[in-house]
Amino acid sequence: MHQTRRHADREVLDNGSVCAGVSTAAAGPPHLTGCGVERMEPLAAFHVLELRVGRVVRAEPLERARKPAYKLWIDFGPAGVKASSAQLTDLYRVEDLIGRQVIAAMNLGDRRIAGFTSEVLVLGVPDDAGRVVLLAAERAVPDGGRVF
Repeated sequence: MHQTRRHADREVLDNGSVCAGVSTAAAGPPHLTGCGVERMEPLAAFHVLELRVGRVVRAEPLERARKPAYKLWIDFGPAGVKASSAQLTDLYRVEDLIGRQVIAAMNLGDRRIAGFTSEVLVLGVPDDAGRVVLLAAERAVPDGGRVF
Protein backbone atom coordinates (compact mmCIF):
# COMPACT_ATOMS: atom_id res chain seq x y z
CA MET A 1 0.00 0.00 0.00
CA HIS A 2 1.35 3.41 -0.95
CA GLN A 3 1.50 6.34 1.46
CA THR A 4 -0.20 9.48 0.18
CA ARG A 5 0.05 13.22 0.82
CA ARG A 6 -2.91 15.50 0.00
CA HIS A 7 -2.29 18.54 -2.21
CA ALA A 8 -5.45 20.55 -2.99
CA ASP A 9 -7.56 18.33 -5.29
CA ARG A 10 -4.98 15.58 -5.79
CA GLU A 11 -2.95 13.03 -3.87
CA VAL A 12 0.76 12.38 -4.32
CA LEU A 13 1.88 8.81 -3.65
CA ASP A 14 5.19 8.07 -1.93
CA ASN A 15 6.54 6.95 -5.33
CA GLY A 16 5.81 10.40 -6.82
CA SER A 17 2.67 9.35 -8.77
CA VAL A 18 -0.18 11.85 -8.72
CA CYS A 19 -3.83 10.88 -8.39
CA ALA A 20 -6.36 13.52 -9.40
CA GLY A 21 -9.91 13.68 -8.07
CA VAL A 22 -12.70 12.20 -10.20
CA SER A 23 -16.32 13.28 -10.09
CA THR A 24 -18.67 10.32 -10.06
CA ALA A 25 -21.98 12.08 -9.61
CA ALA A 26 -24.80 10.37 -11.53
CA ALA A 27 -22.44 7.76 -12.92
CA GLY A 28 -23.30 4.76 -10.81
CA PRO A 29 -21.84 3.49 -7.56
CA PRO A 30 -18.22 4.53 -7.05
CA HIS A 31 -15.36 2.38 -5.83
CA LEU A 32 -12.11 3.46 -4.22
CA THR A 33 -8.92 3.08 -6.22
CA GLY A 34 -5.48 2.55 -4.73
CA CYS A 35 -5.18 6.34 -4.64
CA GLY A 36 -8.20 6.72 -2.40
CA VAL A 37 -10.02 8.36 -5.31
CA GLU A 38 -13.51 7.24 -6.18
CA ARG A 39 -13.71 5.30 -9.44
CA MET A 40 -16.97 4.70 -11.27
CA GLU A 41 -18.08 1.45 -12.83
CA PRO A 42 -16.31 0.96 -16.22
CA LEU A 43 -19.50 0.84 -18.28
CA ALA A 44 -20.90 3.93 -16.54
CA ALA A 45 -17.60 5.75 -17.13
CA PHE A 46 -17.71 4.90 -20.83
CA HIS A 47 -21.29 6.17 -21.18
CA VAL A 48 -20.39 9.54 -19.62
CA LEU A 49 -18.38 10.33 -22.77
CA GLU A 50 -20.62 10.99 -25.78
CA LEU A 51 -18.77 9.72 -28.87
CA ARG A 52 -20.47 10.20 -32.24
CA VAL A 53 -19.68 9.75 -35.92
CA GLY A 54 -19.79 12.81 -38.16
CA ARG A 55 -18.83 13.78 -41.69
CA VAL A 56 -16.37 16.62 -42.42
CA VAL A 57 -18.20 19.13 -44.61
CA ARG A 58 -15.63 21.93 -44.56
CA ALA A 59 -11.94 22.21 -43.69
CA GLU A 60 -9.37 24.97 -43.83
CA PRO A 61 -6.02 25.77 -42.23
CA LEU A 62 -6.10 27.32 -38.76
CA GLU A 63 -3.62 30.06 -39.58
CA ARG A 64 -3.15 31.46 -36.05
CA ALA A 65 -2.43 28.09 -34.40
CA ARG A 66 0.97 27.61 -32.72
CA LYS A 67 1.15 24.08 -34.15
CA PRO A 68 -0.17 23.43 -37.67
CA ALA A 69 -3.87 22.57 -37.50
CA TYR A 70 -7.13 22.61 -39.43
CA LYS A 71 -10.49 24.16 -38.67
CA LEU A 72 -13.09 21.48 -39.35
CA TRP A 73 -16.86 21.69 -39.61
CA ILE A 74 -18.42 18.28 -39.02
CA ASP A 75 -22.04 17.25 -39.70
CA PHE A 76 -23.40 15.07 -36.91
CA GLY A 77 -26.81 14.55 -38.50
CA PRO A 78 -29.56 15.34 -35.96
CA ALA A 79 -27.00 17.01 -33.63
CA GLY A 80 -26.11 19.52 -36.36
CA VAL A 81 -22.78 20.85 -37.63
CA LYS A 82 -20.08 21.35 -35.01
CA ALA A 83 -16.65 22.99 -35.32
CA SER A 84 -13.35 21.43 -34.29
CA SER A 85 -9.68 22.28 -34.37
CA ALA A 86 -7.46 19.31 -35.19
CA GLN A 87 -3.70 18.88 -35.64
CA LEU A 88 -3.92 16.62 -38.70
CA THR A 89 -1.69 18.42 -41.18
CA ASP A 90 1.09 15.80 -41.21
CA LEU A 91 -1.03 13.06 -42.82
CA TYR A 92 -4.12 14.78 -44.23
CA ARG A 93 -4.71 17.53 -46.79
CA VAL A 94 -7.89 19.64 -46.72
CA GLU A 95 -9.21 17.79 -49.76
CA ASP A 96 -8.59 14.42 -48.00
CA LEU A 97 -10.80 15.47 -45.11
CA ILE A 98 -13.89 16.72 -46.95
CA GLY A 99 -16.54 13.97 -46.96
CA ARG A 100 -14.58 11.78 -44.55
CA GLN A 101 -16.33 10.33 -41.50
CA VAL A 102 -14.62 10.89 -38.15
CA ILE A 103 -15.35 10.05 -34.53
CA ALA A 104 -15.55 12.87 -32.01
CA ALA A 105 -16.25 13.46 -28.33
CA MET A 106 -19.29 15.73 -28.22
CA ASN A 107 -19.66 16.64 -24.54
CA LEU A 108 -16.29 17.98 -23.41
CA GLY A 109 -17.25 21.64 -23.75
CA ASP A 110 -16.07 24.39 -26.06
CA ARG A 111 -12.44 25.44 -26.26
CA ARG A 112 -10.91 28.57 -27.85
CA ILE A 113 -7.87 27.72 -29.96
CA ALA A 114 -6.07 30.50 -31.84
CA GLY A 115 -9.28 32.55 -31.92
CA PHE A 116 -11.39 29.61 -33.15
CA THR A 117 -14.09 27.92 -31.05
CA SER A 118 -13.66 24.15 -31.09
CA GLU A 119 -16.91 22.47 -29.99
CA VAL A 120 -15.95 18.80 -30.31
CA LEU A 121 -12.75 16.77 -29.97
CA VAL A 122 -11.92 14.70 -33.07
CA LEU A 123 -10.28 11.42 -32.03
CA GLY A 124 -7.01 10.09 -33.37
CA VAL A 125 -4.06 7.91 -32.44
CA PRO A 126 -0.40 8.74 -32.98
CA ASP A 127 1.56 6.54 -35.39
CA ASP A 128 5.18 5.52 -34.79
CA ALA A 129 6.35 8.97 -35.91
CA GLY A 130 3.85 10.81 -33.66
CA ARG A 131 1.57 11.87 -36.54
CA VAL A 132 -2.16 11.80 -35.78
CA VAL A 133 -4.12 9.04 -37.54
CA LEU A 134 -7.88 9.63 -37.43
CA LEU A 135 -10.19 7.11 -35.79
CA ALA A 136 -13.09 6.17 -38.03
CA ALA A 137 -15.83 3.60 -38.46
CA GLU A 138 -14.81 0.53 -40.50
CA ARG A 139 -17.62 1.26 -43.00
CA ALA A 140 -20.09 4.08 -43.64
CA VAL A 141 -22.64 4.62 -40.87
CA PRO A 142 -25.31 7.31 -40.38
CA ASP A 143 -23.91 10.71 -39.38
CA GLY A 144 -24.64 11.38 -35.72
CA GLY A 145 -24.52 7.68 -34.77
CA ARG A 146 -23.39 7.13 -31.19
CA VAL A 147 -20.41 4.89 -30.46
CA PHE A 148 -21.29 2.16 -27.95
